[in-house]
Amino acid sequence: MTGAGVVFFEQALAPPAARRAVAVKVFLGGGFGAGKTTAVGAVSEVTPVVTEAMMTVMSVGVDDISLLPHKTTTTAVLDHGRITLAEDVTVYVFGAGGQPRKWPMWDDLVRGSAGAVALVDTRRIEDAFPTVDYLERVGVPFVVAINCFDGVEHHTVDEVRAALDLPPGTPVVACDARYRASVLDVLTCLLEHVLRPASDQRAAPTHGATVRAVTGHAR
Repeated sequence: MTGAGVVFFEQALAPPAARRAVAVKVFLGGGFGAGKTTAVGAVSEVTPVVTEAMMTVMSVGVDDISLLPHKTTTTAVLDHGRITLAEDVTVYVFGAGGQPRKWPMWDDLVRGSAGAVALVDTRRIEDAFPTVDYLERVGVPFVVAINCFDGVEHHTVDEVRAALDLPPGTPVVACDARYRASVLDVLTCLLEHVLRPASDQRAAPTHGATVRAVTGHAR
């Protein structure tokens, strides 16, 4: 668990009277066109910061849009949104472009994050490998979210887990990045995952109950 995750865990278990407002930073990663900008825009309670730019001839032969015929824009820098999960818990979500040329920016965005979400487009499952490899390498707790673009889960959670060769303890959930409630479920799952390692070592409520008590949300 990262330092940010420890702070969030300690605040979650503190008595209500002793809690102080805590800001939780979450990194949202994924391949090109996986739906990161859509997810940030759907869940943010304020107008999100987005840096979408029109794709030009410079991307021809560089960004593969063969399976994304309607995609005309790409994230130039980053996306940023905010959501208040409880009176004293605010989550700040940061996403960045998924193309390899934008990976160096990920180090800055993941720094200080309590956890991360790897957004996966199963039509291009190979694009998810760099994200998963990166998150495992930096050691930040993360969950895998399968973005069902057309509202249909074409591959089961177990199939995606096997394809990505994920450790048994890494949560995998299906979502639809277009809808706030669905993205909120992913963030709640992530916070449960962040809490789980420490809660197993202390006499405390189960991680699910703790998150529900702190955020007021249930999966």
